[in-house]
Amino acid sequence: MKQALVDDTEDVSLDFGNEEELAFGKAKIRHPLATFFHLFFRVSAIVTYICCDWFSKSFVGCFVTVLLLLSLDFWSVKNVTGRLMVGLRWWNQIDEDGKSHWVFEAKKVSSNNMAATEAEARIFWLGLIICPMIWTVFFFSTLLSLKLKWLALVIAGISLQAANLYGYVLCKMGGESDISKITSSFLSQTVFQTACPGDFQKPGLEGLEIHKH
Repeated sequence: MKQALVDDTEDVSLDFGNEEELAFGKAKIRHPLATFFHLFFRVSAIVTYICCDWFSKSFVGCFVTVLLLLSLDFWSVKNVTGRLMVGLRWWNQIDEDGKSHWVFEAKKVSSNNMAATEAEARIFWLGLIICPMIWTVFFFSTLLSLKLKWLALVIAGISLQAANLYGYVLCKMGGESDISKITSSFLSQTVFQTACPGDFQKPGLEGLEIHKH
């Protein structure tokens, strides 16, 4: 009886390693430098805008500094961090007939790489969504406080960051140009992904999906 119990115990295999590896993979950041600069320029622009009166009395100096940070943020997010962190890219090209086309590109990721980029994807989308909302708050506060000299800078901040947000949402939604459909589909997809991250099917990195407008 004791021998049979020992044999049955030896046949049982308890593997807890896979769960630990999966949890580590979800929290892993594969591109720490890109993740850092994805947030650095946009957060620095917001902090500089809020605190510029403490650092300098020069309106022109503050204006140029914030605008430079916004431009660096726009370029880095559009050309570098979006491609590395979420496998998305958008740009404009002119064809032989001189017509302008917007191209929205999405790479496909395999199931092996899916969990490894989950933390980066959340950081990417949170930074992309929250910062334009902050600049929108600045817009209304500038109007209410009658600080109209800052209005052009705030509008520039909204425009640059909203352009990246709009472009990447189009990439995520497969190039759909109807803004109402984009908004409803993107929000429903984001909520479902947050509630059931394991059951949500993400686009993967084996193929390339390109949509032109």
